Amino acid sequence: MIINPTAVYVLWLREMKRFTRAKSRIVGALAMPLFFLFFLGLGFNRMAVPGMTGDRTYIRFLVPGIIGMGLLFSSTFGGLSVLWDREFGFLKEIMVAPVSRLSIVVGRIVGGTTTGLIQGVMILGLSFLLGFKILNPASFFLALLMMILIATTFLGLGLIFASVMKDMQGFSVVMNFVIFPLFFLSGALYPLNNFPFWLRYLSFLDPLTFGIDGLRGILLGSSSFPLLLNFVLMIFFSGLMLFLGAYFFERSESV
Repeated sequence: MIINPTAVYVLWLREMKRFTRAKSRIVGALAMPLFFLFFLGLGFNRMAVPGMTGDRTYIRFLVPGIIGMGLLFSSTFGGLSVLWDREFGFLKEIMVAPVSRLSIVVGRIVGGTTTGLIQGVMILGLSFLLGFKILNPASFFLALLMMILIATTFLGLGLIFASVMKDMQGFSVVMNFVIFPLFFLSGALYPLNNFPFWLRYLSFLDPLTFGIDGLRGILLGSSSFPLLLNFVLMIFFSGLMLFLGAYFFERSESV
C-alpha cells in the first residue's frame, strides 16, 4: 500500500494540537515519572549501585529508567486514542476516507512518537535540576534516537491491543497487567544483576530492558549490554511491533 503524506501530516497535526491544548494531559504525563524521580532519586541517592562508581549516584542510574517509564506509559496508552475515536465516530470517518489504513497507522505512530519524545526530553531536562549530567552533547542526540525506538515499540504494542478490543475500560485494565510487568522487569529502578537467575532471563524478553540499558550506555557510559546490541534489538522490536500493530489495525473494524 502507498502511504499518503498528507494523511500522515493531518493525523500528526491533530495529535500535536490535542497534546498542546490539553494542559492536564501534559501534567498527568509528567506527574508519575517526576514522582518516582524525586522521591526515589532523593531517597536512595546515597545507595551504592553495582557497576556505578565515582559520581554515578543512584539518581543518575535512575533517570534513564524514568525516561523509559514515561515513554512506556505514554506510548502504550496512546493506543487508547483508537478506542476513543471509535467510540465517538472519528475512526469511522477516517476509515472511509480515500487513504490506506497504513497511512492512518503511520500518522498515529508519528504523532504518538512525537508527543512521547517531547515528554522524554522534558523529563531529561527536569532531571538536570537534581544534578543529572550527560557525557557530552552528542550523547543527547543518540538518546533522542533511542527514545524514538522505545516510543514506536510501545505505540505498536498499544495499537495491537486497541485493534482487537472495543471496550475502553477493559483496555485500561488489560494494559495495566502488561505495562507494570514490562516496567519492573526492565531494570528501570534497580540493576538486572539483582534479579534471581530465572527472572533475569525473563527480563531479556522485555524490549524496555534494552531501551533503558541503551539510554544508560548513551547518557552515562555504563550499560549491561553493548550499546550496538541495544540499538539493534530496539530496531528489531520497534519494527516487529509496528508491523504487528499495522497488521491488526488493518483487520480491525472501524465501528
